[in-house]
Amino acid sequence: MKVIDAHIHFSDIKSFHHTADELSFVDYSYNGHQKEFQNANVVLSIAMGLTETDNMGFPDYEARTPMGIDLEDKVPANIVYCAGINPYDLNEEALERLEEDLQKPAVVGIKIYLGYYPFYAYDEVYVPVYALAEKYGVPVVFHTGDTYSERGLLKYSHPLAIDEVAVKHRNINFMMAHFGDPWTLTGAEIIYKNPNVYADLSGLIVGTEEELKKHSKGRFLDHLRHALVFADSYDKLLFGTDWPLAPVGPYIEFIKELIPEEYHKDVFYNTAIKVFPKIKPFLP
Repeated sequence: MKVIDAHIHFSDIKSFHHTADELSFVDYSYNGHQKEFQNANVVLSIAMGLTETDNMGFPDYEARTPMGIDLEDKVPANIVYCAGINPYDLNEEALERLEEDLQKPAVVGIKIYLGYYPFYAYDEVYVPVYALAEKYGVPVVFHTGDTYSERGLLKYSHPLAIDEVAVKHRNINFMMAHFGDPWTLTGAEIIYKNPNVYADLSGLIVGTEEELKKHSKGRFLDHLRHALVFADSYDKLLFGTDWPLAPVGPYIEFIKELIPEEYHKDVFYNTAIKVFPKIKPFLP
């Protein structure tokens, strides 16, 4: 089965390097990506644009919009990305740079880091960003749920705020990263109610293959299993790993156990093409 990973990282972020070295033990590099993803038959990865400065580290209030991918000088041909937004840098010049990026073939969406930056999804600061998303026909991806940094503020990343944005902007597709975990039942209602809202299943577990196997048993994911059944919207879900937070091959097997087999082609491939139409030329 061919796979599209709808949520990875390919940015030179200190916390990602630490996670790769100390928790997931993946080779977070150009060569590491190529080897690991090819072995897992992942034909395309969608990276989330993200940068940090030496002054602060992510979440970085001084990062330049649009944030890109800068892990290495060379970017694999099988990686496209979503331009990252710093709401503290959304002046006219920044919006012009964002529009220029959206005209590049490899920029297939926009990423907004709710919770990492203290603005709700419906804040007026993002209105010009939504206008550009609609103009260029690209989706907006929101971080939702738990933040990987303790400096994040969870009230801004609760998935309920996505409802208001989805209703106001029906011509834009939105994707909730991480399904709003741990508020997955709210996330389930949002994707069920709103035809233009989807969710990825990335970043649910951080760590090694052993960690994935351990947490796939028992009650740790009961809230997620409940939400998946409650939503009954498997056609609204996308596979993603949040690499380097977990190894891709074992994460594929982990998600396969959560999703009924008849929906695997949609979750692992077809729905990503629907949500990210610009990726079609990059597919083999």
